Formats: sequence, structure tokens, C-alpha cells
Amino acid sequence: QVELVESGGGVVQPGGSLLLSCVASGTSLRYYAVRWYRQAPGNTREVVASITNGHSTDYADSVRGRFTITRNDMTNTVYLQMINLKPEDTATYYCYALRTTGHLEYFWGKGTLVTVAS
Repeated sequence: QVELVESGGGVVQPGGSLLLSCVASGTSLRYYAVRWYRQAPGNTREVVASITNGHSTDYADSVRGRFTITRNDMTNTVYLQMINLKPEDTATYYCYALRTTGHLEYFWGKGTLVTVAS
């Protein structure tokens, strides 16, 4: 059974930093492209960062230059380093893995809450 578990959320002041982790079990993340999404109350879920199997990255304009996505396929972990956090970054952050070889397969984590407030 494949599972994605996010961690690292919490409460931080504006300008602060957090490191989110997404750990996969039951499969190897090397076969997946991974994205971080976020969803604030009343808003639709939006992608904030993505990383391919080849470690190519992309970011939403709203977080570019402040967020960094990385992956370690040896530990089956994808990270989202967030700096200079703003109140509008407050949301639940979700990890999403999309298989890029063979059959179509994707998984969601249950999310970790990030709150940016003074």
C-alpha cells in the first residue's frame, strides 16, 4: 500500500521559514514526478512547486524565489523549503506523486498545515 506522509507544518511569523517533508512508503519515488499543492480555506487547491524524476523544477509565480523543492530518491523524500513566508502562504500543503513510467498512478498525502501569522 502506497502512502505519502507530509510533515513540517506549523505556525511561523511573517518572514520566517519552514521545511516541509513528504515521505513515501510502499513504492519508490524515483518513478514519480512530485508536486506540492496548497489549499487555503475557501480556495481551490493550487500547485506551488513541482519536481520531475530528472530533478527539473517549476514554481508558481507567487512562491518563486522563496520556495525550493528538492528530492532524495534514496530516502524516498521530497522537501519544500519555504523562506520569507507571508500570511498569504497560510494553507494546508499536500504532496502529490504522479507515476511517469508504465501505468497511470497517482497518490495524495493528507496534508500538513502551515500558518503564517504574527
